[in-house]
Amino acid sequence: MAAMQPAEKIFEQFVAAINRHDVDALAALMSPTHRFVDSLGNQVQGVATMQAGWRGYFMMCPDYWVRVDDVAVTDATVLAAGQAGGTIDGVAWHTPLALKAVIGNGLVLEWQVFADNKPVYEILARRK
Repeated sequence: MAAMQPAEKIFEQFVAAINRHDVDALAALMSPTHRFVDSLGNQVQGVATMQAGWRGYFMMCPDYWVRVDDVAVTDATVLAAGQAGGTIDGVAWHTPLALKAVIGNGLVLEWQVFADNKPVYEILARRK
């Protein structure tokens, strides 16, 4: 049996998969009960639901990226600060970002995003 990777390594792999837009790699790193919590507190649970969600987000924002500047780890919880950005409808955006990941058995149990999504909402509001 392979040695279990530290929580920070799993977190780094998850961020790398986001930056590659690799939905299959993201799914492989999610626990079956994976929970995503957005910056408004909305929750989505389950791998299949999140695969659809990531695919949709990458279609909307084809160059979405996450940059992690600082990381703090305590046991199974990883807290990170950095930025996120991309382009939606030809308009570039970026915003400060904080992330919380809870890792268990080498998988991401929970992924929570804390971000000011005002730039994204402003771009999407122009679609009306």
